[in-house]
Amino acid sequence: MSNYLVAMEAAWLVRDVEDIDDAIGVAVSSAGKRLNQQNKEYVDVEVGVTGCPACGEPFDSAFIAANTALVGLLLEIDIFNADSVEHASRIAKSEVGGALRDVPLTVIDVIETDPGDDE
Repeated sequence: MSNYLVAMEAAWLVRDVEDIDDAIGVAVSSAGKRLNQQNKEYVDVEVGVTGCPACGEPFDSAFIAANTALVGLLLEIDIFNADSVEHASRIAKSEVGGALRDVPLTVIDVIETDPGDDE
């Protein structure tokens, strides 16, 4: 059994916003609030990054059209005592997906951590 850090990307819709920074703030706050209501305080939430198609430089994953924003969030969770990378991914999606119903989630990275890091 191993421990893993699982990173997931979530697509968060924010309505009635005019500014990217406001959209990001609302998305992170709303996701955090829903996770906290389900006692999932251990999930880290931050805005994701997307590479510029022209230059490759990273920028915040957020887009606004018609006062509606789509914000890409990065969610990270530590999974302990999983059998494999696939098992850790399923556990993470189940844990986070239960609190964030109707929010598309994709596992983007799974890193095996040192068993001594589970403080």
